[in-house]
Amino acid sequence: MNMEINVGDTLKLKKQHPCGGREWEVLRTGADFRLRCKSCGRQIMIARKLLEKNVKEILPGE
Repeated sequence: MNMEINVGDTLKLKKQHPCGGREWEVLRTGADFRLRCKSCGRQIMIARKLLEKNVKEILPGE
């Protein structure tokens, strides 16, 4: 039941980042994901289960 999320994809999440951005670039996948905010450049680590619950849309990368 895992989503197909790959490095380089852009994710649109349900909740906004404090900077106002909703789009995140996937830098690393696995049990945890490393994401970079497309607006401010901040990087976060988030658990797969939590991320899959909050993804609104997956935009494929190059």
